[in-house]
Amino acid sequence: MKELIKRLVEAYGPSGREGEVRALIEAELAGIVDEMRVDAMGNLIAHKRGSGGGRRIMVAAHMDEIGLIITHVDEKGYLRFARVGGVLPGTPLGSRVRFGNGVIGVIGHEDGMGAKADGDWDKVFVDVGATSKEDCPVQVGDVAGFVQPMVDLGSRLAAKSMDDRVGCAVIIAAARAISATPNELFLVFTTQEEVGTRGAVVSAYGIEPEVGIAVDVTPTGDFPESRTMSVSLGKGAAIKVLDSGMISHPGVKNWMVATAEAGGIAYQLEVLDRGTTDARAIQTSRAGVPAGCLSVPTRYVHSQSEMVDMGDLEACVELLAALMENVPQI
Repeated sequence: MKELIKRLVEAYGPSGREGEVRALIEAELAGIVDEMRVDAMGNLIAHKRGSGGGRRIMVAAHMDEIGLIITHVDEKGYLRFARVGGVLPGTPLGSRVRFGNGVIGVIGHEDGMGAKADGDWDKVFVDVGATSKEDCPVQVGDVAGFVQPMVDLGSRLAAKSMDDRVGCAVIIAAARAISATPNELFLVFTTQEEVGTRGAVVSAYGIEPEVGIAVDVTPTGDFPESRTMSVSLGKGAAIKVLDSGMISHPGVKNWMVATAEAGGIAYQLEVLDRGTTDARAIQTSRAGVPAGCLSVPTRYVHSQSEMVDMGDLEACVELLAALMENVPQI
């Protein structure tokens, strides 16, 4: 599991540029699912056929990560950019980024590295070591993702892009864990979630699921002076009740809770007042879909050192596998 997560989180894959991540996931699913296809939005849709008597279940995790897109190259070769997704003020300063062509850049600030993290994006730039516009290896429209190797802290891991490569890893591991299912399972690895759950919109429309489950990360309230929230690392899988984009279907939420309790799987309930997931897009597709979300508790979300707990991941895998191999009780 750790090795899988390492390969996924260290891959390049800002919103709209998820191909490298998709190729890794395709290789992992080979021989586990019955068929795979890629739709017009770049979503990877893996179908695992059921034995009959179940439901059409869509399980989704997004492949994309936050990043930058170049808007201007000046005469000295410095790059100005816009944010792709929720890049937070202060977190990029001094960070390294990688472009699709492999070029590495460093994020600087006009006021120096001691500048305040005030979100004054007009003063922030990327330095790729160029000396002029002519010798700059990056151009307007090129997209960068952050560079940060995963670190193994024993029972915990820290890396960029845990949001939501760790969700992708949970789905892969759960698919490996089940031998048979009565349900028609559609395991969807979506694109462009960070810029508006766009991949999930079209994939849910095409699949027409009867039940939807998103697998994503959720912030915690367990570090010094953190916002009050009843989710902590090490206390199990988080089952979403509500976020700012959706209210989980009560039947789906209750089914997830009952499955966890029946299996002795550690879980905690999640209420998130900021942010949403692919579950919102699934829930509002066509005439509506009963949907919920299985969340991985994660500290420092949308930073370059997001932290997760291995015990929580194991609980998420066990719970998702149990949900996938049984008929939904909603």
